[in-house]
Amino acid sequence: MSVWQPAWFQTAQSSGGWLVVHSGQAFLTAGADVLFASDDPRVQGFAGERHGLGQWQAQPVTLLELDTPPDIEGCVWQPLRPLMLQSPHALFKLLGYANQIGTWARQHRFCGQCGTRTFALDGQRGLKCPNCQLTQYPRLSPSMIALITRGDEVLLARSPRFAPGVFSTLAGFVEPGESAEACVHREIMEEVGVSVTNLRYQGSQNWPYPHSLMLGYHVDYLSGDIRCQPDEIEDARWFHLRELPTLPPAFSISRFLIDRYRVERLGGAEPVLPD
Repeated sequence: MSVWQPAWFQTAQSSGGWLVVHSGQAFLTAGADVLFASDDPRVQGFAGERHGLGQWQAQPVTLLELDTPPDIEGCVWQPLRPLMLQSPHALFKLLGYANQIGTWARQHRFCGQCGTRTFALDGQRGLKCPNCQLTQYPRLSPSMIALITRGDEVLLARSPRFAPGVFSTLAGFVEPGESAEACVHREIMEEVGVSVTNLRYQGSQNWPYPHSLMLGYHVDYLSGDIRCQPDEIEDARWFHLRELPTLPPAFSISRFLIDRYRVERLGGAEPVLPD
């Protein structure tokens, strides 16, 4: 089985290997393939910024970031979410990393302090301004994701952005000056109008939408009736563990939180949160 081996310091000028072509928030795909040989004539002549991503099948993988997505016969541009559902976990991790690096590089081509064109540093993942010396590194946004439980019931919700029928745990970004635990209480109250207690940290997962570090919690329901936040939550309900709706992918931390509690209450094999 292929395993992606990240190497953020790897040079992007390695000869041979694989090429991942990215533009905006979409990847170039040919059928089921999203990795192209570097000498593939369909991608060989593209001009864009290149960033080393690591190793795949013992070959270097390079991200090619394009300003605009050209039309290529036999190829389709796809965003990351549908690719997530059809890709092995190791490949999804590679694509998620590529999506984050491509987005970061595109958004920091010019210095945010003086507006000068930045350049990539050798030996590290950084973009430096030659004028004021400001260096920009990729940054992650901490966010909480929490499973709310009440006996054999779990409170799940769906966003308008979800695939049809999918319900998930609640999530939200940590605000400046806020702890992760305070974020859990605030986001749950804002999104579904209930109070919770007994917060237990369960694990973390990098989530490339667009650059989150998800901090997973299991919390107990305390009080309140469900009240969905307009524009954020289109539906939220209590579900019995034996009658759950369509859930997120098996390798997501949301699914891990749900499956772990289901095993705790009903028995079964302990789920594993993928690295």
